[in-house]
Amino acid sequence: MTDADGKARSHYLARMRRARDHIDSHLDEALDLDTISAVASFSPAHFHRQFRALFGLTLHRYIQLARFKRAATRLAYGSESITRIALEAGYETPQAFSRAFRLRAGQIPSSFRKTPDWAAWETSCTALDVARSTLMTQHYTLDAVTIREVAATRIAVMTHQGAPEGLGQTIQRFIAWRRANGLTPRNSATYTLFPDDPETTPPDHYRVGLCVGTDKAISAFDEAIEISSLPAGRCAVLRVTGIIDHLEEAASELYRQWLPESGEETRSFPLYCQRIAFFPEVPEHKSVAELYLPLK
Repeated sequence: MTDADGKARSHYLARMRRARDHIDSHLDEALDLDTISAVASFSPAHFHRQFRALFGLTLHRYIQLARFKRAATRLAYGSESITRIALEAGYETPQAFSRAFRLRAGQIPSSFRKTPDWAAWETSCTALDVARSTLMTQHYTLDAVTIREVAATRIAVMTHQGAPEGLGQTIQRFIAWRRANGLTPRNSATYTLFPDDPETTPPDHYRVGLCVGTDKAISAFDEAIEISSLPAGRCAVLRVTGIIDHLEEAASELYRQWLPESGEETRSFPLYCQRIAFFPEVPEHKSVAELYLPLK
């Protein structure tokens, strides 16, 4: 492939990514073929086939799955009414939404909200996740790692212990606890502790700490909540944007490449991240997290 060919392909893929990201950013709006193809500056006559050839889904199917994933996330983690979620997912009635949701998730929306079948949900979202990973919008560069002096931060922690597949249920409990105590993401920072490597830790022993930064004096914490702190000190910080559900790749690169080349040494406190902007409050490709690697 010549340089000219490579530039032409990169330009083509950038236009297709722009179309896909437009869909993800405008799920509340009417998304017709003419509008989406115009975003990418392609002919509507061919865009259907171009989209399916690259992403493995028809345009209509991609839009359906993107709206479904956002609706399911809002059901599980949000407090909006099912009617509002249905309308914003493009359905005229809650009944139509319920039928479509059950076909994909195996549960009606109200049942999913109470006790989600996460395995069925992940299966139903597989094709969408593959389509999004085709032109990965998650990005970071190790050249952008900065070293910061971090102040100590008081945190409330709910620890998930067990297989990663069960993390969604713990997140539900954590969000419900935050909401009950007035500690929303808008008024309190969100952190995640990663004391264990999912690749080397037995599932029964795998832990993730779900944290909220707060100085609020709460006299009656849930028994599953512990008060702790993020210690003051130097940290290597890597900013990651895009789909941030899985940060293992970025974490691995920090340990495998940046750390040996930096000459730095780590402290005993585990790797953690601050989730700055996250789905579904923003489109997935606009999610932002910062990984913190504590240094001596």
